Amino acid sequence: MPRPTQQIRFCRSRDGTRIAYATCGEGPPLVRAGHTFSHLELEWDCLAWRHWLELFTRAHTLVRYDMRGTGLSDRHCEEFTFERYAEDLAAVVEAAAFDRFDMVGITGGSDVAVVHAARHPERVQRLLLYAGHTAGRLARSLAPEQREETELLLKLIEVGWGQDNPLFRQLFTYQFMPDAPPGHLRSLNELMRHSASSSAAARLLRGIFNSRLGEDPSRVRCPTLVLHARQDLRIPFDEGRALAALIPGARFLPIDSRNNMLLEAEPGWTVFAQAFEEFLAPAPAASRAGSIDGLTPRESSVLEALAQGLDTEAMAIRLGMSEKTLRNHLSTIYGKLGVSNRSQAIVHARERGYGREAKAGSDER
Repeated sequence: MPRPTQQIRFCRSRDGTRIAYATCGEGPPLVRAGHTFSHLELEWDCLAWRHWLELFTRAHTLVRYDMRGTGLSDRHCEEFTFERYAEDLAAVVEAAAFDRFDMVGITGGSDVAVVHAARHPERVQRLLLYAGHTAGRLARSLAPEQREETELLLKLIEVGWGQDNPLFRQLFTYQFMPDAPPGHLRSLNELMRHSASSSAAARLLRGIFNSRLGEDPSRVRCPTLVLHARQDLRIPFDEGRALAALIPGARFLPIDSRNNMLLEAEPGWTVFAQAFEEFLAPAPAASRAGSIDGLTPRESSVLEALAQGLDTEAMAIRLGMSEKTLRNHLSTIYGKLGVSNRSQAIVHARERGYGREAKAGSDER
C-alpha cells in the first residue's frame, strides 16, 4: 500500500506548547491519541508502526500527533503531566475541526483517549483501546523491588537514550516486541532515538507512569472495545481487563501474543486488524446507480447526505466535521459537478442514484 499524502500542521495547547499533528487518508475521521516516542515524519518508515498506520488510513481520515517533547512538537517543555497530555489531545481535536469522530488509544495513549471520551461524550462516537491500563506503573501498588526497577529504567533512559549505541534503548524495545526480528527492533530503536531527547523521554515516561484514570472510565458513554495481549511484557494483561471492567458496556478481546506492539506477520495482528475493521467500520454508503468521476470517497459521502435532503447542521453532525469544513467540501463538489448551487447539486446527484436510501425509507413510512 503506497504511503498516503499527509498534511502536517501545528496548534497550541492550553499552556502554549506547540503540538504537531498530521492528517492523512480518506473517510470518516479517526483520531489516534498521542503515544510515547512518535515522530510524524519517521513513523511511516518504522517497521514496527507501518502496518498500524496502513490499517488506520485504509478507510478513515486519520489524525495523529506528536506528544509534547517528541517528534515535531515543542521539545523544550516545562510540564510533563497527565493533565497536560489530555489538554494536548483536546487542542488537536479542536484544531482538526472534527465535531464527531472515532478514537483509538494505544498503550500510553489509551489513558488520554479514555479521558477525552469521558469529558466530551458529544464528540467521541466509538472508542478502541489497545494495551491500556487504569493506572501507570508508579501509580499502581508495587513491591519495593518493582519500584526500584522502574526508577532504574527511567535513569537508564535519561543517561543513555540519545547515544548512538542502541544498548539502552534495546532494553526498552525488547519489552515492546520480544518476538520481533532484529530489523524491527533496529527500526524502532532509531525512531525512538530521533523522537525525543534523553531528558524529555524520561520526563514523558514518568508522567505516564504516574497517571491514574480515577472515575473517568465510568463516565464513558460511547461503544468501547478493549484489546490486550495475554503475555504483554510492558503492561500486565490484568490491567487491560480492569480497564474494560470500569467502562460501562465495554467489550474485552484477549489476543494471544507476547508483543505489546503486534507484528504484522503474527496471528495476533490478524485478530486485531479484523476487530478494528469490524468495530470501526464506516457506515455503508447508500446503493447508487453509478459513481461520479472525480469525487473522493469523502466528497461522495457529503453528496449522499446532501441528496438525502439533510440541512447543513445535520450533515455536519453525521459526517463528523465542522460546518465550515462541510461548506468547503460543498464548494469543491459544486465545481466538480459543474453546478452553482445546492438545488442543482441535489438534482444532479439524484439523477445518478444518490439519496435513494432516504427516499426509500420515506416511501415505506
